[in-house]
Amino acid sequence: MLAVIRRPTFDEMNLSTGKRVRLHRLMYEHGPANGTLMMLPIDQGLEHGPIDFFSNPDSLDTDWIYRLAVEGNFSGIALHVGLAEKYHKEYAGKVPLVLKVNGKTNVPSDDDSFSSLTSSVEDAVRLGADAVGYTLYVGSPAQDVDIAQCNEVRRDCDRYGMPLIVWAYPRGAAIKAKGGIDSLYAIDYAARVACEMGADIIKLNLPKWEAATADKLPKPYNTLELSDEAGLAKVVKSAGRSLVLVSGGSKMGDDDTIHKAKIAMEAGCVGLIFGRNMWQRKWDDALAMAARMHVLMKAHAQ
Repeated sequence: MLAVIRRPTFDEMNLSTGKRVRLHRLMYEHGPANGTLMMLPIDQGLEHGPIDFFSNPDSLDTDWIYRLAVEGNFSGIALHVGLAEKYHKEYAGKVPLVLKVNGKTNVPSDDDSFSSLTSSVEDAVRLGADAVGYTLYVGSPAQDVDIAQCNEVRRDCDRYGMPLIVWAYPRGAAIKAKGGIDSLYAIDYAARVACEMGADIIKLNLPKWEAATADKLPKPYNTLELSDEAGLAKVVKSAGRSLVLVSGGSKMGDDDTIHKAKIAMEAGCVGLIFGRNMWQRKWDDALAMAARMHVLMKAHAQ
């Protein structure tokens, strides 16, 4: 069992008044409301296409997702501007909005991944959002443009007092050649880049140890055969005074979903951002899983 990792406080994060107010709403007034976060993302329609909705056709209706966010008592919902424009007004005040301000389709190869802007921090302010989401592809050949674009979003977030959540994803052929996008090396690096870029919260995948590709990892990562929890705890430390959210990824079975959430919270993350593991379930099952997450989050108040 790892020692408990204390998450940074708002004071330690050096938050402006606007950021502090908005993060307080997300972390202490909605969802578990105990200093943790339970986020529901629905940006997959742009990122993956309609294919993700086939397993639960009801989820193609964004109103169904919003109702799940409210009745499942999530801390917030994350989506792109088109959906926010058309659906959020009815639910304003009932569930906080995280506006994703960049994105891409998955039609081209991800070897040169780059997500162009789809909206702005001003749009987030206009829509009453409590945070902005930005996807940063660490290691992509397009990272020079990506980092510059992220910097402009970060400056606007600082100007408007808007918390910045960075989806920090390793991508590109160079990352694949050094052990893969889900290796501890790649995710640890992505966490540190997002921290140094000024992220208030960093969204990450769970790092994995793969013995078959360990020899490709840069030293000393090629010898760090850590458990899932220990690996994630190292990533949380690399994130410094930024909070960390763990992504749910593809839908898993109930026990695997709970296990992943438990690892995240015990490794020192502030919470979870589980999308497909929630809304690809039928209504009753999705609400039941949300309730189980709430029980888990109660043990990690701060």
